[in-house]
Amino acid sequence: MNPEHPEPREAPPEPPNPAAPTDRADTSEGRGAPIGRRVLLGTLGLGALGVVSAPVLQRGMEAFLGEAAEKDPTGLTGLLPNGGGFRYYSVTSSVPRRTAKNYRLTVDGLVDKPGSYTLADLRALPQTRMVKDVQCVTGWRVPDTPFEGVRLSVLLDAAGVRSSAGAVRFTCFDGAYSESLTLEQARRADVLVALRMQDKDLSHNHGGPVRLYVAPMYFYKSAKWLSGIELTEEVEPGYWEERGYDIDAWVGRSNGRDDEPTT
Repeated sequence: MNPEHPEPREAPPEPPNPAAPTDRADTSEGRGAPIGRRVLLGTLGLGALGVVSAPVLQRGMEAFLGEAAEKDPTGLTGLLPNGGGFRYYSVTSSVPRRTAKNYRLTVDGLVDKPGSYTLADLRALPQTRMVKDVQCVTGWRVPDTPFEGVRLSVLLDAAGVRSSAGAVRFTCFDGAYSESLTLEQARRADVLVALRMQDKDLSHNHGGPVRLYVAPMYFYKSAKWLSGIELTEEVEPGYWEERGYDIDAWVGRSNGRDDEPTT
């Protein structure tokens, strides 16, 4: 599909969606354990009262909803945006946690110098900060969201991309999610290997300690819990592309939507 002239069509039906996007709970049967009825009703009541407006309570609610979403097979916790406007989502029932001690990001495939980065390695590289809207293909938007990290192009240049490479595939340590970009898209200045979001280190629930951030595309392209960058000959459809989403996911020019661009 030509990203400048995408085929007009209706947006695919929304499956329970990520990283990104990744920001609601998995609804597959048999995954996870239901949260208690009283806990869920209490959460809904707090949401209705707008308690998350206070900064301290907002952070507490954000952490609570993230934990609850991992154990809620109903998906109801995904109906509640947290204080930052995001919704939690994973395509698996649980995601292992990574810290500075055990996190690794590999860069391999069609490169001359495959490598592995620790969190400290990534933090030591030049950091880029950008503030842009985040747009989910389901319709919600979080305006003026700061992201900081290493430009993906920096890691690609360090790896020595071979002439036979035409795309980049991303894998995640949840064991299920994947995404892809063309090499040209991956080299854009507004594509980051992100370490910080909303002026703080990426939390686990937001895809930390490292996630992809593709500013001009719908948020499902910004894979959470990033663990692998592989150079390939051609684009390989990612998790949601295999389920009907557009591969070229420019905001307002794909998936049958006409949202305002985020750039």
